[in-house]
Order: sequence, then structure tokens, then C-alpha cells
Amino acid sequence: MKNRTYNVKALLIATLLSVFMIVLVFYGSRELQNFDAALITYLFGTVFAFFGIVYRYTVWLQRPPTWIYFKRGISFLFTGKVFSHFWFASKESIENIAFQKFIYPRGKYRWVAHFMIAIGCTSAFLITIPLTFGWIHFTMAPNSISVYEAHFFGFKVMDFELDSIMAFLTFHALNWSSYLVIFGSVYYLRRRLTNPGLIATQTFEGDLLPLILLIAISVTGLGLTYSYQFMKGFAFDFLAVLHAVTVIMFLIWIPFGKFFHIIQRPAQIGAHIYNKEGRRKGMAVCPHTGEEFATKLHIDDLKLVTKQLGFDFSMEDGGSHLDLSPEGKRARLAQAHLRARQTGGNLFG
Repeated sequence: MKNRTYNVKALLIATLLSVFMIVLVFYGSRELQNFDAALITYLFGTVFAFFGIVYRYTVWLQRPPTWIYFKRGISFLFTGKVFSHFWFASKESIENIAFQKFIYPRGKYRWVAHFMIAIGCTSAFLITIPLTFGWIHFTMAPNSISVYEAHFFGFKVMDFELDSIMAFLTFHALNWSSYLVIFGSVYYLRRRLTNPGLIATQTFEGDLLPLILLIAISVTGLGLTYSYQFMKGFAFDFLAVLHAVTVIMFLIWIPFGKFFHIIQRPAQIGAHIYNKEGRRKGMAVCPHTGEEFATKLHIDDLKLVTKQLGFDFSMEDGGSHLDLSPEGKRARLAQAHLRARQTGGNLFG
């Protein structure tokens, strides 16, 4: 029987959630009354990206190490010190997702560039996805030619004058996102084209293509603004098609390339909760060195995972090689080599 190259469970979950998303688009746009048909290609790209993200994330969660982290993290979050865990998770989300604190130890300029890319991409998604789905739309106020109304799911949320600061900020919001993404991406692109260590290890599709796509999307998006504001619509159709192509390429690439780490990053919070709870429950002590080296929870779970993967590190005395710290493992290995050489009668051969 031929082995399947796809995961049935992940395929089913991704399909059901994608259908649910399409239903939300249909009803969120008031049965497509508020849906802009010009954005249909973006909708297809977004649904495809969503399907791929859910599929890959589900496959990733089914891996024994990832699943046990996920299961323990969810269990800790909703049991025991619930408010303490939620406060910790909120704090971690603000520091490491909103402010990208985990990047700062690598350099302040790298942090600034990464922060600009993160804020630019996040704000762009928050704006474009509701617009693409028809969840947000703008109309002229009744009996007025100078007042715009903003609607969310068909309900009016605010109105503003066309020549007001609010109008300027609202209709140029994607431009600010584009500038942030360009500045951040150019910094990292320059670094990857000039740093010898990065040049030796990077790949085009894994490291350069994501940055090129981000810059291309932002530049073509700004080009649309400059075309209709300063060039009387010159080359607008061409720029619109070019922008659509770059955006769709970006959306398609999210589930399969480096952009997927954006989806994985929030899971790091669960790992931090797991580590915090593990330290609270006690540390594992290496029987060889007599020193603490990891949480006992982690070592116990590691034993479960390795057995699920078909590896048994049990010893004859009832212990496990996994109870040893890295230093302890190296020392035991050296002792085993010494005994083998002593038994063979040749210490140096």
C-alpha cells in the first residue's frame, strides 16, 4: 500500500476552518453586499494562506514533542493559578510579541528593524484582511458630500470629514505600514548581503526571498498611492496588477517559508509557562554530577516522548540515561570508553 504524503486529520481541520472562514466572509459582508469584487484575488490568496497555515500548524502540533508542550501549556494555563498564568501570558505577549523583546539582546539596531517589520506587517494585516473580507467598508453619509462613514460588519462605527486629520490618517494607514516594513526590511537585506557569516549559510528562498517580497509589496503599494495622488493615475492598472501578484506570492509563501515563524511565535508563550511551572514543581538532579540541570517535569516528559518515538534509554538498574545532565552523559561515555580499553588491554591504541 502506498504511503500517504498528506495528513488526513490536518487536511480535514484545515478544510473545515477554511469553509467556516468563507461563511464568515459571506455573512460578515452582509451576504456580499459590502464585498468589493475587485479584491476577489486577494480573497482567494488569503483563504489559500489560511488553509496552508492551519494544515501545517495542525501537523506541527501532532508531533510528539510539540504536542506535549502544547497539552501541558494549555493545562497549566487553565488550572491551578489561573490568574497568575494569564497575567504571565499577557506580560509575555506584550514584551515578546508586541515589543519584540527577544530580539533586543542580539543588537539594538536589529531590534529596531525587526520591530518596524513586525508593527508594519501587523497593522497591514489588521487593515487589509477586514477590508478584503468586506467586514469594513466606507460610504458617504446621507445628504452629504464631505462626510464619510465607517462600517464594521454592516454597523456604523464612526464618521469623519474628508479633509480632517482622521481621514488623512485612515486613508494613509497602509502607507505608514509600508514605510515601516521597507526601512526594517532594507536593514536586514543589507545585513544579509554584506555579513560574511550570513552569506555563507543563508539560502535565497529561506532568507532573501521573504525580505524581497516584503519590500516589493510595500513599494508597489506606495506606488498606487503616488499614482493616483501625484501622477493622475499614470500606470495605476499596471501597479495594481503588480501589487496583487506580490501580495498573493507573499500569502502563498506564508505556510511554506520563513514567514511561518510568525504563526509559531505565540506558542513560545506556552513554552515559557511550561518552564515556569516546571521550576515551581522542582528541578532534576544529575546522579553523576549531583547538580540541577533541568526541570523534573521536562525530564519526565522527555522520557515519554522518546518512548513514543521508539527510543528506550532505560538502564539495567532501573534508571535512565535521560536522568543524566549533558556533563554527566559525557563523563559516563568517557568512563565506558576507558573500561573498554582496559578490557582490551590497550589504553592508547
